[in-house]
Amino acid sequence: MTSPTSRRTVLTAALAAAAGAGTVASSAAPASAALSSPAGPSAPPAALVDNRFWHTYTDWRCGTGDGTRILPGARPGLVIATPAGRLDHTDPHTGETAAWDYATWTSPVHRSAVPATEVIASWNARTPAGTWIQVELSGRYADGTATPWFVMGRWAAGDGDIRRTSVDGQGDPRSTVWTDTLSVDDPASGVRLVSFRLRLTLYRAPGSRLTPTVWRVGAMASDVPDRFTVPGTAPGPARELPVPRYSQNIHLGQYPEYDNGGEAWCSPTSSQMIIEYWGRKPTAEDLAWVKPGLPDPQVCHAARNTYDYQYGGCGNWPFNAAYAATYRDMNAVVTRLGSLTDVERLVRAGIPVITSQSFLKEELTGAGYGTSGHLMTVIGFTPEGDVIANDPASPDNDAVRRVYRRREFENIWLRTKRYDAEGKVRSGTGGVCYVYWPDRPTPSRQRVLRSLGLV
Repeated sequence: MTSPTSRRTVLTAALAAAAGAGTVASSAAPASAALSSPAGPSAPPAALVDNRFWHTYTDWRCGTGDGTRILPGARPGLVIATPAGRLDHTDPHTGETAAWDYATWTSPVHRSAVPATEVIASWNARTPAGTWIQVELSGRYADGTATPWFVMGRWAAGDGDIRRTSVDGQGDPRSTVWTDTLSVDDPASGVRLVSFRLRLTLYRAPGSRLTPTVWRVGAMASDVPDRFTVPGTAPGPARELPVPRYSQNIHLGQYPEYDNGGEAWCSPTSSQMIIEYWGRKPTAEDLAWVKPGLPDPQVCHAARNTYDYQYGGCGNWPFNAAYAATYRDMNAVVTRLGSLTDVERLVRAGIPVITSQSFLKEELTGAGYGTSGHLMTVIGFTPEGDVIANDPASPDNDAVRRVYRRREFENIWLRTKRYDAEGKVRSGTGGVCYVYWPDRPTPSRQRVLRSLGLV
C-alpha cells in the first residue's frame, strides 16, 4: 500500500478528475461487463497501449547525442564521452548547490500507435557515486503543437550526490505531470498525445572520468476508456513460480525518513521479491547501513533506494523499475497489461509480474483489508485459474502467499473507475504493472516479451 498520507491516492484522484481513466495494455478489452459475467468469445479489442523502449545499438544511433557515445557490447549503453557543458544544480531537498558536467541524448520522435491520454517513462541505468541522470519527455498533440520538456525523474541509484526526485508543478494548458505520469487533463475533449520523444541528460562530477551508463529508456503511452468493470477471461494452464516471500508489515515504524515501513513499502517489498527470484540480491556492504537485528534488511534497502523525495514515499513506479535494473544484467519496465491472460503468458514463461490495484475490503475475498493503492506480486495461477499472489500486506513472511479469486482480482486491477467507502468515484490504475527480467532471456521469454512490446 502507499504512504499513510497516500500520495498515490492524491495522484489517482487527480487522474480520475482530470483524465477520467487509468490505462491498460494493448490486448485489453474496452468493455463494461458485469462483474459476474463469464468469459466468452469476443471481437479482437482495439489497442490501448503502445510501448517504445530504446535499448539496442541501432536505437542509440538513431538518437541525437551531444557529448555522449555508445558503449558497444552484448548490452549496448549510453555514456558520457566529452561533456557538452557544465551547470550548477541546487538540490531542492538538501539546499546544496554543486557543479556538474553533462552530456545529452535525445530520442527520435516516436509516433504512438495509440493516441494517448497518459504517458509513463521508465529507464534502466547504472549511476556510480558522483553521477546521476535526468529523464525528460515532450509530447505532441494531434493539432501539431508540442508540450514543453517535462522532467519525469532526476535519478541516482544512491542518495549521496542528489536526492532522487519527481518534479511537481509541471504542465501546460492541456496536460499535467502527476509524479510519474504525464496525463491529458480532459480526455473527453478529444485531446490526445500522438507522439513523444525523450531526452536523457547524464551528469558527473566536474573533471572526473566517471559516467552513468543508460541501457534502456522508453515510455508507455495509453488511452483507456472509463470503466468500473471489465470482461472476465478464461483460465489458462496452472503454474506457480518459486518467488521469495516478504512482508511489508513487519517493517512498520522502521525508517520514518523513508516513509515509515508497513503499508508504505508495498512497492519496494514486491520489487525485492522478484529481484531475488532472479537470483540477485544486495551485498553485505550494501546492507551495512541497516540497523542490526532488523528482519529482511534487503527490504529496508529497497525502500531507501526507491524513495522519491518529492512524492515522499516509495511508490514511484519508474523508480522501482530503475532500482530493479541496478542489479546485474536486469531489465525492468513500467507498462500496462490488458488481462490476466497476458499475465498467465508471462508466468508460463517464468516471469512474475507486479500489479497495482485499489479496492474495498469486500471487493477482494481473503485479503482482509482495503486500500487506496497497493502493489503485489502475481507468481502463478491455480488449476481453476485463480491468482496466486505474494501479497506483502501480510502479518509475516509465511502468510504472504495468497490465492485470490480470478474474477475479483482481474477487475480491481484493470478497472479505471471505482467507488470508495464513502461512495465517491475514484480512479483505478487500469492494469499498471512492473515487469522485470534478466538480460538475454530464453527464446520463450523473448517471444512473450516481444509480443507485449517490451523488447
